[in-house]
Amino acid sequence: MTPLPPDTAANASNDQHPYARLTPDQVLDALASVGLYGDGRLMALSSYENRVYQATLEDGERVVAKFYRPGRWSEAQILEEHAFAAELMAAEVPAVGPLVLNGATLHQHDGFAFSVSPWRGGRQPELDDFEVLEWIGRFLARIHTVGAAQPFVHRPVLDLQTFGQASRDWLLGNDVIPLDVAAAWKTQCDIALELIAKKSHQESGEGHFSLKDATPIRLHGDCHPGNILWTPLDEWGRGGPHFVDLDDARMGPAVQDLWMLLSGDRRQRTHQLGALIDGYEQFRSFDRRELALIEPLRTLRLIHYSAWLARRWQDPIFPANFPWFGSSDYWRGQVDMLIEQIEAMQEDPLVA
Repeated sequence: MTPLPPDTAANASNDQHPYARLTPDQVLDALASVGLYGDGRLMALSSYENRVYQATLEDGERVVAKFYRPGRWSEAQILEEHAFAAELMAAEVPAVGPLVLNGATLHQHDGFAFSVSPWRGGRQPELDDFEVLEWIGRFLARIHTVGAAQPFVHRPVLDLQTFGQASRDWLLGNDVIPLDVAAAWKTQCDIALELIAKKSHQESGEGHFSLKDATPIRLHGDCHPGNILWTPLDEWGRGGPHFVDLDDARMGPAVQDLWMLLSGDRRQRTHQLGALIDGYEQFRSFDRRELALIEPLRTLRLIHYSAWLARRWQDPIFPANFPWFGSSDYWRGQVDMLIEQIEAMQEDPLVA
């Protein structure tokens, strides 16, 4: 299953609205095709890129069925995600990966690629608790130890071109930004990307580190609090964090899986980062030079996020859940955030 080129694939999937025909009956039929028979109870889980459902089976067991967005990943890329999850679970890292059913983790039904995972409950972790952050840091180090053992072959690398320049060019080339804001957004976006690119082409020296200097490893890739579920400890000491949704797994610097867990002012972020790295370094060394990448990575995510929303806008779930997107006010806010990021990238990085 080889996808169309990225831009074409996004437009094709939007124009055809493939998920419009993914009805509850289709979901249950897909499960039945791999020997899992639902009792009719389905609940849509929060997911925009894919469609994900919690299903209750006839024996009362709950599973999670994930239907991949057509054209986004190739079969080889999806199977790399599954293999990574299997490696993590084999190393007793608390990640949730797909079940092997009929000898496979990836299945096909009526044009949809799907997988089925066990259901795991939990809530978002309390990230103002430094013990929780230290615990998460330990498990991120264990993920990265597995991730560093070998590279992805088919999955992409998080870099300036794919996240920044390609996103900017797509937004401008498709006239997504209102005319009254487009020039200001382009100016600030260009300044931000040029700042990242300039640093990336300088020779590394004391106090300087760029994306090109980092050693890429296999990452979770989208390690925000919503992708970490926390369960309280039971009488046997079982519980704590487990990691879900490796859909955005890719190659990149280790710090990519840490910075999205930071919030608040600089002092708060410094303390949070210290707790994460204290836990991390109990299992794996952390290259503190990568701390200089936090604001460049945040900037790339900001630009990429707007392009992601725009590329998916013809999928009805996006206007319903992001009604504020696309207005002049939205883009003026993006201009302001880019200005803030330009300033942040020129400040001294956090220390831990």
